Amino acid sequence: MTDTNKPQGESSVHDDHSFDGITFEVEEEEHTHEGEKVRRRGIYLWPNLITTAALLSGFYSIIASMNGDFTHAIYAILVAALLDGLDGRVARAIGAQSAFGEQFDSLSDLLAFGVAPAILMYSWSLHDLGRIGLACCFVYTACAAFRLARFNVQIGVVDKRYFIGVASPLAAIIIISLVWVGRDFPEIFDLREFGIQIVNAVIIVAVGLLMISNMKYYSFKQVDRKRVPFAVLPIAVFILAAMTYNIPVGILVISIIYALSGFVTTFFARNKVKT
Repeated sequence: MTDTNKPQGESSVHDDHSFDGITFEVEEEEHTHEGEKVRRRGIYLWPNLITTAALLSGFYSIIASMNGDFTHAIYAILVAALLDGLDGRVARAIGAQSAFGEQFDSLSDLLAFGVAPAILMYSWSLHDLGRIGLACCFVYTACAAFRLARFNVQIGVVDKRYFIGVASPLAAIIIISLVWVGRDFPEIFDLREFGIQIVNAVIIVAVGLLMISNMKYYSFKQVDRKRVPFAVLPIAVFILAAMTYNIPVGILVISIIYALSGFVTTFFARNKVKT
């Protein structure tokens, strides 16, 4: 006998046991190859496991920075950057892309590339500036959050060949490579000097602003799907060989060149539109 006092529609929810208030479950809407909408439960394991590992790396970097272990903090963010590039490729390779994975990846990126580099820079150099150093690091973190939120709402709208604004992993690499070089050359980056502290504060704010700028940066997402001239390979080999002379300096120089390339790409793109 049915319960006539039960509100309409309630029986289908409770009989389905979708959310009983005890278990953890994810339910999201997906499109089949035929174009139909279906609701599926659960998550894809491997891409989300890789994203979780990136999240762990970012969390570990924060703890290491707070303990003054800046070397391990740098390495942890580098590992997070490698994992961030891997999870999306794994998801596309095995057909395991999902809305949950996209949102989880953004949250992981915010911690690993928005919060962790800011805490690293503050713990290494900007803590002596007091509230000014704290404010500069927060600006970077806030810009990373703005950039990731903008990226999420523009998925499927912008040209996939380009990033709008510096990608958060690259921004993080600029910051950590600066810290890395500063630790290798303490005679140049004397953190006791007020001028060096101001320069570091300006750099972290500038990198944050580049993340939310409208500069266009080549995303390299199409590189693995198309052929390139053979000459590109020897050039890449020479670049890698030069980096081996001093890896931190090489990473810093390349990342800065890429950050500045957005001005060139945007300039030519605007001129092309005008013509």
